[in-house]
Amino acid sequence: MRLSTTQYDALEAALRDGRRVAVVRRGSEFIVIPTRLTTQRGRDAIEAAHPTTGDLMTFVLDELDDFEVVT
Repeated sequence: MRLSTTQYDALEAALRDGRRVAVVRRGSEFIVIPTRLTTQRGRDAIEAAHPTTGDLMTFVLDELDDFEVVT
């Protein structure tokens, strides 16, 4: 999945405001709180924390099936 500029803006706003993001990867949906945007091996990724457990997760953007900021 390639994010549009509008989706990147929404992701950056979620990072700044501490809002949750729903990501779908390989058919599984995760609701997470993004902590930072990073690059892994030249690919953009979201580092995020699970809101209940606090577990850290990394999602490479080009591996996502869908993405949405939860309001």
